[in-house]
Amino acid sequence: MKITDATVSVTCPGRNFVTLRITTDEGVTGLGDATLNGRELAVASYLGDHLVPLLTGRDPHRIEDTWQYLYRGAYWRRGPVTMAAIAAVDVALWDIKAKVAGLPLYQLLGGASRDRLTAYGHADGRDLPELLDSVRARLAQGYRAVRVQSGIPGLRAVYGVHAPDGGGGTVPHQQDRPLVEDWDTDAYLRHIPTVLEAVRAEFGPELPLLHDAHHRLTPVQAARLGKDLEPYRPFWLEDCTPAEDQEALRLVRRATTTPLAIGEVFNSVFDYRTLLAEQLVDHVRSSVTHFGGLTPLRKLFDLAALYQVKGSTHGPEDISPVGLAAALHLGLAVHNFGIQEYAGHSAATREVFPAAYTFTDGGLHPGEAPGLGVDLDDAAAARHPYRRSYLPVNRLADGTVHDW
Repeated sequence: MKITDATVSVTCPGRNFVTLRITTDEGVTGLGDATLNGRELAVASYLGDHLVPLLTGRDPHRIEDTWQYLYRGAYWRRGPVTMAAIAAVDVALWDIKAKVAGLPLYQLLGGASRDRLTAYGHADGRDLPELLDSVRARLAQGYRAVRVQSGIPGLRAVYGVHAPDGGGGTVPHQQDRPLVEDWDTDAYLRHIPTVLEAVRAEFGPELPLLHDAHHRLTPVQAARLGKDLEPYRPFWLEDCTPAEDQEALRLVRRATTTPLAIGEVFNSVFDYRTLLAEQLVDHVRSSVTHFGGLTPLRKLFDLAALYQVKGSTHGPEDISPVGLAAALHLGLAVHNFGIQEYAGHSAATREVFPAAYTFTDGGLHPGEAPGLGVDLDDAAAARHPYRRSYLPVNRLADGTVHDW
């Protein structure tokens, strides 16, 4: 079997998605997600201009060899653009291999280690009553764990908190310039413990509650927040400080027993070396799409298991159903799975990417279709052309861009 064709698709059914389709001489196709939020066209170009020409004629079953060939063959290693592009190739090849075997992908990864993957949904509100209503809505949808984000008194807009949209999903950031949001760290640190206290009082001690600090805090500020949240026993505090500084987590770890999760902006195992070796985090949160694919993420999860760290894959709306399905197959197979983020996708996105995975009773399952269990409807994708979009930028009261 040989690869005969590879094509790149960019579509925007509410959010922009970059998809690679690889086709073999036996007519078997595989899909891979290469979406990089706000930099989609850079990855599409990397794939189309630099990787696709290398794929024709290769044996699609040689997944490890192809991964090493693409990673080591480029002098400029790592980085989100490179790793998202390699991830698309890697996942598409796993999709092909599983289809040829006639098995769902998780069976090739060792078979199921659980019946379903526990998932958490996003609840947010501009004020506390709106947040509590959002938590109720997520519970009514079947979630058994919830991430809670709140507006901050005195701030006009806060990342992760959106106008009500009826479905719990993110309102897309589609505009020609990044949305500028204001920020006040002291106000945030005063407010968030009261939010967790109110949510815990309303919904009881058993509901797993998660909170994302979105990299905004210094190590000392993160340590203070982790300590202040301890009475409310959060499932985790996510991305409490900028992830580039691995050593910063030493101070946070010494100060609090609140579990820590990090990694959605990481794209290499080297980003985790200190965090794992010193057991500074409890959950690694990289996505299949941004970490170079299933091949390296499985290795990361195996390494994390040696340090009693869980694999809890990143799963926002800007990871396409292709990338989400890949994460579900991996999560179902590995023994040290933690929890799966599941923000859901719009109806238009589900039309473009018909998928076999299901969400029932608070958990996700990738389905039993051969391969990933996801398709790309070209006609539906063509109805949603690319739209430029950016993530927000934060500014402090003095006008400086916040370092987060």
